Amino acid sequence: MHPILMSRARLAFYLLAWVPLAGAAAVFLKEARQTWTYSLATAAGLALFYALVCLSPWYTGRYLPLQPAGFGKLLVNHTAAAVVAAALLLGLASLLGVPEAQRVLLFVSGVLLYLLAAALHYVLFSFQNTREAEIRMQAARVQTREAELKALKAQINPHFLFNSLNSISALATADPERAREMCLRLAEFLRATLNLAEEEIIPVEQELTLARTYLEVEQVRFGDRLKFAESVAPGCAACTVPSLILQPLVENAVKHGIAGLVEGGEIHLGADCRDGMLRITVDNDYDPDSAGNGRNGVGLANVRDRLKTIYQKEARISTQTGDRRYSVTLEFPCQ
Repeated sequence: MHPILMSRARLAFYLLAWVPLAGAAAVFLKEARQTWTYSLATAAGLALFYALVCLSPWYTGRYLPLQPAGFGKLLVNHTAAAVVAAALLLGLASLLGVPEAQRVLLFVSGVLLYLLAAALHYVLFSFQNTREAEIRMQAARVQTREAELKALKAQINPHFLFNSLNSISALATADPERAREMCLRLAEFLRATLNLAEEEIIPVEQELTLARTYLEVEQVRFGDRLKFAESVAPGCAACTVPSLILQPLVENAVKHGIAGLVEGGEIHLGADCRDGMLRITVDNDYDPDSAGNGRNGVGLANVRDRLKTIYQKEARISTQTGDRRYSVTLEFPCQ
């Protein structure tokens, strides 16, 4: 069905556009010494009839797309249709008693109006095609974005699992009881992450719980050498975050920080929300003199790419090195 006929508002607006033409036709008929009543009634009938006829190019235009190579054929087809439409208008005018002298001008006007209607319909087709192309491109961008996010998220667990299994292997001979406990904690963490397989965004408290669970796994290996604390502002409870966004950061804090300290250290998780922006900070003790303190590896790059993919330019990630303390701060909209 024609888009105009599918909406009462569009149909009313379309018919209003024909009112000036009907008025001009009424004046034209009045000049032929007709009464105003006859002129107005006849002009209204003719305008209403031809307004509906001029909707027909929408149906023909769908099967005759505008192409430079076939423009001549297109023009011939629509000109023939315009002549037929004008002939129908002429027949109605004859039935309504329009004087013969005025029918020639009415026929020419009918041909021109139909061709104008056909041209306007092709403009409409062009807008529709452009809009549909934009929708398809947007859908493709969304699908690409989702694929990127899934790929980035899929990198997290295998990397973490590989490190954990190495730790369990090392503990298995030295301390079987701790190795068993680490296996249980690891299973608990993996069970929690598997439940997030299709969830890209989760509440901030749930993400912090996952980070704590991960640190509990590592605490089995490091014992009292690993301590962790957190401070979460009350206003952050309503915010959501990308799932497992903190896991690579706390893993880096353990690997590049606590693991290099004989006496161990503390990892601190902080969250604050100001002016609609959520700020999450992961900071830890580290030994600036030990080798392998570089933080520009896969984990941090993964976090940066995920934030960029989800929040575009609204997300920021920064690092800061202080006196035996290293921190990473994520900032993105609280949604």
